[in-house]
This record gives sequence, structure tokens and C-alpha cells, in this order.
Amino acid sequence: MGRAVTVATCALNQWALDFEGNLERIFRSIDIAKSKGARYRLGPELEICGYGCSDHFYESDTLLHSFQVLEKLLESPATQDIICDVGMPVLHRNVRYNCRVIFLNKKILLIRPKISLANAGNYRELRWFTPWSKARHVEEYFLPRIIQEVTGQETVPFGDAVLATKDTCVGTEICEELWAPNSPHIEMGLDGVEIFTNSSGSHHVLRKAHTRVDLVNSATAKNGGIYILANQKGCDGDRLYYDGCAMISMNGETVAQGSQFSLDDVEVLVATLDLEDVRSYRAEISSSNLAASKVNPYPRVKVNFALSCPDDLAVPTCMPIQWRHHSPEEEISLGPACWLWDYLRRSKQAGFLLPLSGGIDSSATACIVYSMCHQVCLAVKNGNADVLADARRIVNDETYIPEDPREFCKRVLTTCYMASENSSQDTCNRAKLLAEQIGSYHINLNIDAAVKVVVGIFSVVTGRTPQFSVYGGSSRESLALQNVQARMRMVLAYLFAQLTLWARRMPGGLLVLGSANVDESLRGYLTKYDCSSADINPIGGISKADLKTFIQYCIENFQLTALRSIMSAPPTAELEPLVDGQVAQTDEADMGMTYAELSIYGKLRKIGKAGPYSMFCKLINIWKEITPREVASKVKHFFRMYSVNRHKMTTLTPSYHAENYSPDDNRFDLRPFLYNTSWSWQFRCIDKQVN
Repeated sequence: MGRAVTVATCALNQWALDFEGNLERIFRSIDIAKSKGARYRLGPELEICGYGCSDHFYESDTLLHSFQVLEKLLESPATQDIICDVGMPVLHRNVRYNCRVIFLNKKILLIRPKISLANAGNYRELRWFTPWSKARHVEEYFLPRIIQEVTGQETVPFGDAVLATKDTCVGTEICEELWAPNSPHIEMGLDGVEIFTNSSGSHHVLRKAHTRVDLVNSATAKNGGIYILANQKGCDGDRLYYDGCAMISMNGETVAQGSQFSLDDVEVLVATLDLEDVRSYRAEISSSNLAASKVNPYPRVKVNFALSCPDDLAVPTCMPIQWRHHSPEEEISLGPACWLWDYLRRSKQAGFLLPLSGGIDSSATACIVYSMCHQVCLAVKNGNADVLADARRIVNDETYIPEDPREFCKRVLTTCYMASENSSQDTCNRAKLLAEQIGSYHINLNIDAAVKVVVGIFSVVTGRTPQFSVYGGSSRESLALQNVQARMRMVLAYLFAQLTLWARRMPGGLLVLGSANVDESLRGYLTKYDCSSADINPIGGISKADLKTFIQYCIENFQLTALRSIMSAPPTAELEPLVDGQVAQTDEADMGMTYAELSIYGKLRKIGKAGPYSMFCKLINIWKEITPREVASKVKHFFRMYSVNRHKMTTLTPSYHAENYSPDDNRFDLRPFLYNTSWSWQFRCIDKQVN
């Protein structure tokens, strides 16, 4: 009867401008889809050139090389007898569009431009592309000559249309269109489209995956249908980690789920589904049937091809499954770990160097690297040849097989405890014990001699010697002395990253890892150009509260008992003199606010779009246990410190994006860095309400 359709979607670890690698991964996904009987293969958004090309989208080279890759796909026997749906930028009448190019047997069926562009948060699609604004309108697109020579076509349809195959109708959405309030699938479904495809470039944010899954399932719950979602995965060259989660849904229920985090560059999901289930589901929805009779029809591109086989009564179809979501602790363990692996292998470095202080933040970073080592060993055990080849190249051993995470960690992670006269023995012992338990190559060194030389130069030039406040110095002197220590650690971190392997007679260099959390960055509680300045930072988008629960997760799942004492110790920078051999300086006392308060300030400032006055108005209802005057004092202190230190965000180490209140100044949180820090008008409005 031709009712069981077999479709494939995928999650590909594409890399911006890696046209050769991207083509190879696309071919692999098509081969897998065909081997499993699929008749339609869907790939991620802009998969040919990579989603994260940014201003390279302006370059004609990017368009040219995308068409060259398309040419290879069109002329290959591998793409025969399967509808291939690939993503690339296309210039139509001198306007650049984010497009799907859908082809079959060396013929382009349709070029479908994106209608709703993502332009919030980390996304800047309107900078490079124009949305297609002509609903249900199709124009002629004149193909480049290199494509004409393969397809024999001079022009192809370009616009908002759907495909009518022999057995069904297929409509396209691209990423943001699923999230839009007027998603195309609504009216497509009313117009008889039974299969909806969505090609995404959706990145990981803690606790976000369920939102995407719910949107996909709800898309077909109201009016029936099959929804196929493809997504980018991995680090394609910047701060984002695209978290896969390719899926197939029918009539509001998930029937196939892809992994959210894995080291597999190519993951393909295939499902066989009964079109009659869609038709019977729709039959009794009278409101939809009435609306369908009034809908403005879509242009249909007729395709002489079927997604089903004529004799398919014995073909088994897929049944609904329950989606399994990761806990936030699992997300922190897996997402940044996969991002680090991509960055390490693609940067062609030999490992990481981490300044390990014995505190929660640097320990959490060490645990993420250790989790990465677990993922590598697991992938190799499961037969992932790509991961094995990358691991061998990183450790410079063609026969090496990573089997033990601790042993692999010793090869790729160097930890370094940088003591000063202000460091306690407790933090030294904690760092050493954690390094032993994860297996890192650990270095202990003392920075006092270097600090004294730098301060000595200042004293020789000025004739004055600064003192810590506990010895009678001013706050300016004390802060300067703390900053010298912090910056010396950054200088030494880079020196050891470049030369540690040389000293050990091993090839390569190390990437320096930073470990400032999102709350400290928001408050500016860090020294500019200290150890927060690094090559990359896997925890820069994660809150202190989430890092603490992640540490507890590592104690339980990795048996890292050294973390217990780290968890119980108060966070401290250890930059001021000890008192009777004990730490007298703590982070929260220095900041004048708790980490819990910082998380609230951060969410209200960024997600809640609250300035000082609005934040005060919201917090007097949240913090009812303290007086409005106390709330006002806390809000004013936060905004003073935030604005005084905002300049530090301009040099913030590239960090894994995990929170929607990240202060990342690069493209996510765009603000001035020179403020009038008195906030006189705003604070006066607060005072008026307090009175």
C-alpha cells in the first residue's frame, strides 16, 4: 500500500569552514541512512560550511566552496535513490539566505530559504542573512555553472514551498522557525503536509533540552504528523557546544532519540513510521479539519519518488519511547568535557595545563577534564576509530590505546599548584590529593621569588615599598600586592604550558585552562590578567551553586574522595597574609555578597532585563526577610561593583556557554564597559521608594 515511510535524521560534529571534513561527515551520514533503508536524509543547519562561520558568511569564498561541496554531493553515487536535505548559504538576486538545498538523483528539487532568523543571545543571523518574507511564494533560482553541469538544470524553485512525493507531503522548517509563535508547521499541517523537517544549529544551555523536546512533540500533538529534527553537535570553533539531541516524533510522542553528548562525529537516527497513523490521528480533530478548509495552499514541488515501498505490510514500525533527560550535574560533566575534547584535538595541542588551587572552581575544571578522559576511553572501547586516532596523535604514540581514564589523564593534563607565602598547607594538600586521584601530572612550585623581584623593581624606582593592610598598608597597596601575585601565576602558567613538555623531552605544547565561574565574572571578583586569563575556560558559564552540586556528583560517580575537603572549605583567593597559619581571607567577605545572591542578581540583570530600580522592586518581594533599606543597600553595592569591574569582561577568557545570564562581552551580553558608577538617577529612584 505504500504507507510505511523510512526517514533519517542526524547530528553531525561539523566545523566552521572545514569543507573537506564537513563533506566527509555528510557522506558518512548518507551512507548510514541508506544502509538502514532510509529514503529521506535530513542534516543540520548550514552543515556544508558549518554554522559558526560568523563574518566569513560575507565572503564569496564561503559561498563558492559551499557550492563546490554541493557539486561533490550531487555527482556522487552515494546520494542516489535517497532525498538529501543539506544546509548552506545561498546568494539569490544579490541577497544572502540561510537555505536548505533538497535534491534527488542529481536533480535539485527545491532551495528553501529560512523565514525566521535567530537573532537573540548568542545568535546574530540578521547580521549575515535576510529572512525570506514572501510566504508561499516561489521564484526561479539560476544555478551556478558548476551545478548546472551536474544536474542539467538551469533554474530551480527557490522559496516557501513543500515537496509532494508519490505517497506523502514534506514541509521544511529551519531551527528558529520551530520556536517562533507562528511556526510554519501549523499551516503546513493544515494544508496536508504530513512530514515536517527541522534543521537546527541549537546550542547547549543547562536545563534547556526538555524545552526543545517539548516543542517538537507539541508541534505534532495538536494536529498530528511526523516531525524530524537534525542538529549540529560539538564545538565548531567558538564558545558554544551544540548538543545534538536529534529526534523523530509522531503525533506528539518521541519515537527516536539521539544522544545529547557524545564523541561520535556522526550520529544517524532512522525510523519507519506509518502514514496511516497520522491520517487517522487527524481524522477526528474537527477544529483542524475546519481550519484546513480555509488555509492558503502552499506551492507543491512534485517529486516522482516515494518514501515508502509498495509492499510494506510486513515492515515493522517504530513505537513511542520515553525521553531520558540528563540531570544538570550530568550535563556539566558531559557537555564541557566534549567541548574540551573538540578544542584539544582540533587545536592540535598535546594537552592542558591547569593552575590547581585546591578550591572548588579549579577542582571542578580538573574533574571536567577527568570526565573527558572517561568519555575518550569509553568511545575507544565502543570502537570509535576517530577518537582513537585523535588520542594517539595527541599523546604522540601510534600504538597507544586509552583504556584507563587516570592513565590517559596523566598524559593530557598537567596540574600546577602555585604556592606563595599566603598559601595554606591545607589547599596545597587538597590540590595534591585530587591530582593523585584523577592521575594528572602534578607540579608544586612557589612564586614568592618572582613576586619579590617585581615588587623590588617598583621599590627601586619609587623609593617606596607597599605593604599589606594587616601590616599597616593602605587598601590600594594591599590590592596591588594581591594582584601582583595573581598576575605572576598567569605568567608562570603560560611559561609552563609552553615548556613543560619540552623539559620532559616530549613534543607539543599545552592549552592553559581558566577556572573563573560565571558569578565571579559577573561581580568582577578576579584580577585582570590573572589565572582567569587562559586559552579556554570550561566553567566560565556555570554558577557556583551548580559547580558545588557537580563536585558532589563527582564524589559519588568518580569516587574522588579528595573533593570532600574541598567542598567543606570556604572559598578563598589566598592572596592576603595568613593569620596564625590559617586563611583569613574569604571570597564572600571580600565580595560583600554571597554566591547565592550573585546568581539572583545575574538572572535578574540579564534574563529579567532589570536595571537597578527594577531589580530593587523585584527583590523586595523575593527577600521579604530583610527590610527594603537593606535590599536597596545590596542592590546598590552589586551595581557599583558590577559597573566598576565591567571592563574585565572585555578580556574574559573564551568560556563554555552554559547559562543564560553569562556576562560574556564577546557577543552574548553587550554592554558598555565605562559606566557612571554612581548610578545617581537610578539610586535616587530606589531611595524614594525606600523612604
